[in-house]
Amino acid sequence: MTPRGLHHHDPRTVGDGRAGRRLDALAALGALLLVALAVVVGRALERSEGTLHVDWPPLYASWFPHTGPGTVAAIAVAVAVVAGGPAVARALAWRPLVLLTWAVSVLWTFALALVDGPRGFAEPLESPYEYPASVDRFADVGAALRGFTGHILIGQPDNWPTHVAGHPPGAVLTFVALDRLGLGGGAWAGAWCVVAGASAAAAVLVALRALGAEGAARSAAPFLALFPGAVWVGASADGYFAGVAAWGLALLAVAASPDARAPRVTALAAGLLLGWTVYLSYGLVLLAIPAVAVLVCARTARPLPYALAGALAVAAAFTAAGFWWLEGYRLVVERYYQGVAAVRPYGYWVWANLATVVLTAGVASVAGARRALARLPRAVCSRPGPASGSRVGPVALLVGGAVCAIAVADLSGMSKAETERIWLPFALWLVPAAALLPSRDHRVWLALQAATALLVDHLLDTGW
Repeated sequence: MTPRGLHHHDPRTVGDGRAGRRLDALAALGALLLVALAVVVGRALERSEGTLHVDWPPLYASWFPHTGPGTVAAIAVAVAVVAGGPAVARALAWRPLVLLTWAVSVLWTFALALVDGPRGFAEPLESPYEYPASVDRFADVGAALRGFTGHILIGQPDNWPTHVAGHPPGAVLTFVALDRLGLGGGAWAGAWCVVAGASAAAAVLVALRALGAEGAARSAAPFLALFPGAVWVGASADGYFAGVAAWGLALLAVAASPDARAPRVTALAAGLLLGWTVYLSYGLVLLAIPAVAVLVCARTARPLPYALAGALAVAAAFTAAGFWWLEGYRLVVERYYQGVAAVRPYGYWVWANLATVVLTAGVASVAGARRALARLPRAVCSRPGPASGSRVGPVALLVGGAVCAIAVADLSGMSKAETERIWLPFALWLVPAAALLPSRDHRVWLALQAATALLVDHLLDTGW
């Protein structure tokens, strides 16, 4: 019996013919040209005006060709997934596949981090601008929350470091909790971000299967395991944010499934996680867009009241503790323009940010997104079921939701630079688009994905 959504490619529905493959290649080439243009224009702007405040635009990085202890391991993981990933993903039982994808993603992320040596996942989070540096100020959590907004702006007494000030307190509270458990310091913080962030790959698989697209999930599994954005997952707190966000959306998809065992409880759990993400990063309020895409894909709003109840419970808890989200956001916008964002040119970043998405999601995701977006109108209008192209529909809707979230974040002007890590929770959901590429080309596309991450990690010092 064929699993849900597990169908062979049909050239009439997914464009496996020469014309489709040619357009895939052109989309990938266009994406790489965008990256090259962002580099050339960005470096020229930084040399002449010095307003970008990054050493190797459009990335927050500097030129630093190097190898390290993780080099051999990263190459070995990449070769193994490229060579055997697609076959294993087709043959393995479902639960072992989900766990294996998570495990490989962890290995891939750790290996990339260790290209910079042991400091690769410890040192970034030991910066005085990062969350662990402020853990000691939360000896009295209640008092810290009540006074949190009073330290956001530059010029206020004991203003928070950059990352703490720029996020709701849920972010720093995570590292306070780790410290209370005896897992303080940059190494434990980095390990937490890697393991939690890598779990997002498993969450995407769970979401796709719950939406009736197990075949797409199996095709996407190797691409998720070799997610190029793993360069920034290991180690930045945004990797952890991406993991929480992915599981929130996955549980929402499970709750919306017609055969969900405990849909109300699952929807409530989804709401709790999605509510928590809003208190990890202000920008993750945009997860409402892919959440709507999940419900549109499932053709039901049944989980919505319970998910909203969960999210509101998180908001109520923080408000009762003394932190008002809207006030925090208002002050963060003011703090944002107290720093380099005031001089970073919108006219460059509004398109150069998209080049960072190419490097984070990979060219296979870009080529697949072309196919997904072309089928989005049909996916929105079609009825659910085998006749609707279950392989394509869920992927098209999830990718469409991610694209919309990225577009809104980009146009807002609140993400000028460093989007390679800030947009990890959105870029991850572009990766399933690679499932729509012809299966005979998957190894080539996987190799390109791996090469993207390996080149970025070995040629640049990304600072994360």
